Amino acid sequence: MPHPVPVPLSSLSTPEELRCLDRRSLPGVAQELRQFILNSVAQTGGHLSSNLGTVELTLALHYVFDTPRDRLVWDVGHQTYAHKILTGRRDAMANLRQKDGLSGFPRRNESEYDAFGTAHSSTSISAALGMATAFRLAGQSERAVAIIGDGALTGGMAFEAMNNAKHTGANLIVILNDNDMSISPPVGALQHHLARLLSGRFYNSMRRGGEKVLGVAPPILQFAKRWEEHVKGMVTPPATLFEEFGFNYIGPIDGHDLDILIATLTNVRKLEGPQFLHVVTRKGKGYPPAEQDPVRYHGVSPFNPEEGIPAAPPSSPTYTEIFGQWLCDMAEHEPKLVAITPAMCEGSGLTAFAQRFPDRYFDVGIAEQHALTFAAGLACEGMKPVVAIYSTFLQRAYDQLIHDIALQNLPVVMAIDRAGLVGADGATHQGQFDLSYLRTLPNLTIMAPADENECRRMLTTAITLPGPSAVRYPRGRGLGAPVQKNLEPLPIGRAEIRRQGRGIALLAFGSLVGSALRVGDSLQATVVNMRFVKPLDETLILEMALHHDLLVTLEENALAGGAGSAVAEYLTQHSLTTPLLRLGLPDRFIDHGTTTQLWAECQLDIESIQRQILERLSSIHPTQRAHG
Repeated sequence: MPHPVPVPLSSLSTPEELRCLDRRSLPGVAQELRQFILNSVAQTGGHLSSNLGTVELTLALHYVFDTPRDRLVWDVGHQTYAHKILTGRRDAMANLRQKDGLSGFPRRNESEYDAFGTAHSSTSISAALGMATAFRLAGQSERAVAIIGDGALTGGMAFEAMNNAKHTGANLIVILNDNDMSISPPVGALQHHLARLLSGRFYNSMRRGGEKVLGVAPPILQFAKRWEEHVKGMVTPPATLFEEFGFNYIGPIDGHDLDILIATLTNVRKLEGPQFLHVVTRKGKGYPPAEQDPVRYHGVSPFNPEEGIPAAPPSSPTYTEIFGQWLCDMAEHEPKLVAITPAMCEGSGLTAFAQRFPDRYFDVGIAEQHALTFAAGLACEGMKPVVAIYSTFLQRAYDQLIHDIALQNLPVVMAIDRAGLVGADGATHQGQFDLSYLRTLPNLTIMAPADENECRRMLTTAITLPGPSAVRYPRGRGLGAPVQKNLEPLPIGRAEIRRQGRGIALLAFGSLVGSALRVGDSLQATVVNMRFVKPLDETLILEMALHHDLLVTLEENALAGGAGSAVAEYLTQHSLTTPLLRLGLPDRFIDHGTTTQLWAECQLDIESIQRQILERLSSIHPTQRAHG
């Protein structure tokens, strides 16, 4: 048989065109696709390791399934660059994660092939189960496929969905992309043969027929089922767990072998009921630096692929690094301090703590709800838990924060990273809501540092409090403020005047204090570093209201219900009529771009802040003005 003519990636614009190819052409497409991803991400930045690892799996899925009629639901979605390229967005990859460009995650409004918008973990099985159930109710034959990583499978929501799957009667397919381990010895020719056998129609029809025949003799049927589980469990240990949820477990198979993938997926697509296919892949596949250090190459800035990611030059520390150093220093002084993270050790700055204090470090997996209630239990027994978590992920544990921590007034410290605008990760990751959803809770102290040293002092303050507290700080570097090594707390609920002026008082929270100082210098305004969102420094707010013509609040949080709303509530409660201008993030989801671009879009750059203040000041009637 003649060898098929190589097919260039540039000739493929849709999965329909991919499905017309001879199967023997696919390895060449995979090789070109992997190189395209490497070159593209090297130019734009983005997620690299995870996308290099899913090239063959993505090709096989679009080759076997009738997308977009069949639905592919990607968990998290940071591994979908090959999916985007194969579904008509190859040229647009040049603008990946750029302002007005492609999102780094699946989005329903971006392509009909993006069946479900994702970016947070462990949602795929629930969403795909809903789709599969809808197909069943409508009498349709389409298939819904959830592709979930081994890390995302630690989230409780994934298990909730699997527990429900069999009861819906839907034809759900779950694919576990297991990329946290090398392919173990059993995943060889025999194992691949077994996977194809277990996914074949003959085996499954025999299985159903045997159940029907043996159903008249329940003891024999139960013995047969136990024997089947025992045999499958010996060769594939995970099988027993997923079979208990009512899934037909198949695998594990090599996720980089297109022949095995296509043969197995073809069989699985024809099966009825919940199916669970275990696929083993390697992060960073095909690019040696990423294979050797997939964490370093997980999320990258632009780099030269021939040289790899260069060592970072010395620079001022990030807020994340400030937190990590404080945690280690405080642990030396406080033996009851423990640190908890929902699978964000490196991102939250906990690497050094985990190495120095392994018995006091707990990575609970992608399980934010458990992380908070686990911390609550520790606090009940006199420990000092610190939960390192991103603002966008804290949203996922709001009930636990209210019911298990705030209601019981337990001393849990929440170190909230990535508060405010985070840039290229976009709407799913912007930390724009935490002040709004936190400040409604009784017993909770909320702080927002203006610089690196204040962040350290606020964390020290938080660990001394008898109840729950939150310190929210932005992504990236601060103002370059010198950081004191001592562990000195701040007085609770006390703001500070950073600049004394007249006419206008800028009440700035956290990351916008630096901008407020620059505007204050230009407008000869008073600038207050508010420090505490809850409790507010009401005494200082009263003083500012009585001696200024205009109050301006600035925050990198949603205006709805945020820190500015707290100031407005105070003014209303005390019948203070000083005009108030609230500046913050607008009432909409904010897309991806650089933080500088997003600040300008949200009118929080220096020029926009100053313009809005002058416009508001000019509209104030002289009789409304305070003493000045």
